[in-house]
This record gives sequence, C-alpha cells and structure tokens, in this order.
Amino acid sequence: MRIDLHCHSTASDGTDTPAELVRNAAAAGLDVVALTDHDTTRGYAEAIAALPSGLTLVTGAELSCRTDGVGMHMLAYLFDPEEPALLAERELVRDDRVPRARAMVAKLNELGVPVTWEQVARIAGEGSVGRPHVAAALVELGVVPTVSDAFTRDWLADGGRAHAEKHETDPFEAIRLVKGAGGVTVFAHPAAGKRGRTVPESVIAELAAAGLDGIEVDHMDHDADTRERLRALAKDLGLLVTGSSDYHGSRKTCELGEYTTDPEVYGEITRRATGAFPVPGAGGA
Repeated sequence: MRIDLHCHSTASDGTDTPAELVRNAAAAGLDVVALTDHDTTRGYAEAIAALPSGLTLVTGAELSCRTDGVGMHMLAYLFDPEEPALLAERELVRDDRVPRARAMVAKLNELGVPVTWEQVARIAGEGSVGRPHVAAALVELGVVPTVSDAFTRDWLADGGRAHAEKHETDPFEAIRLVKGAGGVTVFAHPAAGKRGRTVPESVIAELAAAGLDGIEVDHMDHDADTRERLRALAKDLGLLVTGSSDYHGSRKTCELGEYTTDPEVYGEITRRATGAFPVPGAGGA
C-alpha cells in the first residue's frame, strides 16, 4: 500500500480542487490519501463525491498552533468535523486569517512591494487565505522566484519583516480538542528549520505525555540526518512515525506520494480514531 497522509487542496492553499486532488492521487498510484487543509474541512464533500475506486480518503485538517512563541502545525485525522468545541476553534483560527493577510500586505507595501489585497484574494479564491497566497503574489510580482523563497526572515517567515501574527491554538489544547472529537494527532514537519524556529524536543516529549499520537518524520523539509534523529525520538517517546508529501499542487515542488506512511502505522491511526472512518472510493466522477 502507498499512503500519503498530508495533502492540500484549493479549500486552503493548494492548487488542485479536492476532486482534482483525489483523481491525481489515484493517478499517482496511491492507495490512501489524506485531505488535510489548513483549519478547514470544506473540501470533504467534493473529495468524497469524486473519490475513484481503489483509493481511500482519510479526512483531516492541519491545525495552526503556537507554543512559547513558536509556530507549529498539528495534523488531525478522522475527527468528527461537527464536534462543537473543535469546530469553534477552527473557525476562530480561520476567521483571523483575513486580517492577518491584510496586515502582511500592509507591511509589504511599507517595504516598497506593490502587492495588493485584491491580488492576494484573487490567488486565494475560495480557499482559506494564508501565507502561501501572499507568497504566490510575491512570485507574480517577481520579488522572489518561488513560494518557498518567500518563507525567509526577509519576507514571510516567523519573525520576518512582513510577518504578521494570527490566532493560533495552543498545541496541548489542540490535542485535547482533537481527542474530544475522536481524532488522532500528528505533529507536522517538526524539524522544518527553514520555516523558522522549531519546537524543542523537550516540548515534543511534553506533547507526547499529553496524548500526541505521532510525528511526521519523512518529509521534504527533513534531511536524512534529521529523519534519523526524529525516528529515534519517536521510538523513545512511543510515538507513531508518519511520512507524507505535504502536497500543494503546483504551489510547491513536492509530488504526491513523494514520502509515504507505513501501512501498519496507518492501521494504528484508523484503530485509534473514533470520530470518523476512512472513506473507500466508489468510482466518483
């Protein structure tokens, strides 16, 4: 089985619609794909309706979190999307994205970059607006060559010249909320240092003690040495180890299935989840 547990659609900051994502996942030879848009579940219905035979969909989300001033992302799988407490928190985070993006546009204007809110909103479309949409605007203007090049301290990285804060969930609270909604939690790309400061291993140990299920080890932002270190840490802490592409369509260079999750780990994730079940493909159009 080929299992990719971290993918984005136009419901947040990917370039594939949810329907295109599941079709492309099937074409890439995946058996299981997870839809994990940022702080939203809006893509679920479209993805399920288009799900091809032979492909299973894991519903999820990537939650924006912050602890001790360090931003981090928490992957949440197979939770009940209508559970009130987690739903309210997701909406709180999502609603703060627009004023944050507007603040980043204002800071870029102060730096002499002629980006506009209308440009960012056009790029975001119906998606949950975020930094990648602002980064894409910088690419359009020729300020940086790629979206990844915008995520530096010169521009949009945490602490960068044009960075702006938004409401982000405490990760310990995120674990509590996801568990309360019957879901499973995995710390996404925990050592992706090029994105900014990372959470120390001591905090990962505290998160594990608080109920964190796993960490995403095999990821494009982790080199071989980092993956080896994280794998050892996961073993010490009794955490599951996942691998994922973090696919965003054409917005990033990673490909579907570039990194994958072991079938036994996937089986354990589905065993632990009580909020939702994986959806088998029925040959959607």
